[in-house]
Amino acid sequence: MQSPRDQADGLRRIFKGSRLRVVPVVSNPHVPEAGVLVEALCAAFAEQSLHTLVVDAAEYAPEANELASVDLGAAIERLSKEVSYLAARGLPMRHLNTQGSAAGFLDALAEAAPHAEVLVLHASAAELARLIGQRELRPLLLAGLEPHSVTHAYAGMKWLTQRCGLMAYSLLLATHPQLQLAGRIAQRISSCGDSFLGALLRDWACFDPRTPVGAPLPAELRHLARELLNTTEHSGGLPTGDSGAPLRSLPPARYAFLAGAL
Repeated sequence: MQSPRDQADGLRRIFKGSRLRVVPVVSNPHVPEAGVLVEALCAAFAEQSLHTLVVDAAEYAPEANELASVDLGAAIERLSKEVSYLAARGLPMRHLNTQGSAAGFLDALAEAAPHAEVLVLHASAAELARLIGQRELRPLLLAGLEPHSVTHAYAGMKWLTQRCGLMAYSLLLATHPQLQLAGRIAQRISSCGDSFLGALLRDWACFDPRTPVGAPLPAELRHLARELLNTTEHSGGLPTGDSGAPLRSLPPARYAFLAGAL
């Protein structure tokens, strides 16, 4: 039987020499503004002159076009000069192999969208585990102010830590950056991840869903986007323009009492 590490090596061969950078985004059905957060992330990538393909395989994403089974490239919509979109709910399962891996879907995407430089995989933690296996990536968690969204974000971290061995994460919150509650939520996820999983919340940012279209992006979101790209195995030394240190620090702490909220 093929080992998980062998699958990871296979993925590296698939993308050898490719400019494609993979960014896993853990879907959260308790964040109704998730689409706005993904759009803002794409805008941050566009500022770096990168074209992003968003593969939306989340729980409430549109079902995949029937054409996708015959011609995946034809099912990809070009939304703008910087962004393409593929409705992909249920599509990764069509590429499942006998080991339970859907990594072959990434191979198909790379061939179907050669113009894409960033691949945003928006899917549940379980779906992402099938897609990325043991690949060394930093997943992005989504959350809002609603308690169930925080619980779901932590659950996604737990699933990927246990199934894929991924130990570093980023967080994007759907709220105003100046809201103090945002800091407490980030600290809660960080503390529980550290205490119970040994996982690290490397950085986090906020984006207000009410931000007008075309408004300047927050510096912390642009920083988070650069960090996500620099974490991928094929970043090729992409310049960050800064030290790479998190803009929002999270002091190391182990608060077991926070587990009750998660």
